[in-house]
Amino acid sequence: MVSQVQHASLAHHHAGICRLRALGPGLALCLAVTAMAYALQAGEQVVFGKAWLEALVLAILLGAVLRTLWNPSLKWHAGIAFGAKGLLEISVVLLGASVSARTLQAINPVLLAGIVSVVALVIPLSFGIGRLIGLPWRMAMLVACGNSICGNSAIAAVAPIINADSEDVAASIAFTAILGVAVVLGLPVVGLMLHMDDAAFGTFSGLTVYAVPQVFAAAAPFGATAVQTGMLVKLVRVLMLGPVCVALSLATPHLTTVEDAITTPKGRQTRLSHLVPWFIVGFLGLAACRSLGFIPETMAGAASNLATFLTVVSMAALGLGVDIRTVMKAGGPVTGAVILSLLTLAAISLMLLHLIGLT
Repeated sequence: MVSQVQHASLAHHHAGICRLRALGPGLALCLAVTAMAYALQAGEQVVFGKAWLEALVLAILLGAVLRTLWNPSLKWHAGIAFGAKGLLEISVVLLGASVSARTLQAINPVLLAGIVSVVALVIPLSFGIGRLIGLPWRMAMLVACGNSICGNSAIAAVAPIINADSEDVAASIAFTAILGVAVVLGLPVVGLMLHMDDAAFGTFSGLTVYAVPQVFAAAAPFGATAVQTGMLVKLVRVLMLGPVCVALSLATPHLTTVEDAITTPKGRQTRLSHLVPWFIVGFLGLAACRSLGFIPETMAGAASNLATFLTVVSMAALGLGVDIRTVMKAGGPVTGAVILSLLTLAAISLMLLHLIGLT
């Protein structure tokens, strides 16, 4: 009996080592692309004084360029696949440590309700716009969540929940990131034209700008008050990621087509893991721990940094599964969906500012 147990243990150990070895080449390639992305981001910082395209966006673009020029052989596939899915799921879990319900206590209840309402309205409206333009439902949902919540992080978190493929993720991130930079540059002009004060423009920036670092860049011309207000509003939008992911987990089986729907054998109960993926449970668990004070600030910062790094690695892996020529075919419809989605978000945000008396 002992020898059989030992033999089974050794076999299991050997299988684990073989799996790790299989992952090695692909993960090493993902890390190399990630290093190049961070180097380019640092170069942007030196040349322009700020990084207009984050390492996350650069990683997926670099990976896609490499994949277009060279088709990796079979030995690379396992590591690339794990990077694109496994690391992405781990990064979503870690992201939970960086969000805290205490953020909600620092904001006016009326504005808080307004921010939640804006996100809740814009996601289905943007999704509908994407579908009317002709986008596949998965890509339409990625664009809607990216613009409505927190940009790349939202796209990365939503992608595995709705089973989006690499081309959908790459197109969504690439086109929304480029147009997001245009929003950062153009938003201060809109604020000046509408004669917004610091608090109003900060709120407007937090409601409309694509990613957290870009809120700072957009609000900076209006001063410190605008920056602080914008970042606070944006953080509330980020906190919407958890509830939205749970809602999508429940809704996805109803959104899929007949061909790709997940079927359950007759008479068998659907497991909770089919409705709410493990990484969303982990995300919500860490967010709850952070809100209850179980995770100190230093540890939360470290978890956030690790989550960012793993997300960049996973985007490099996703890029390595994308042929740019395939993505470019979707360029027109995706661009149109992103622009209309951003205009819808801006219009509803301005309505909120008017309703609460900031404009």
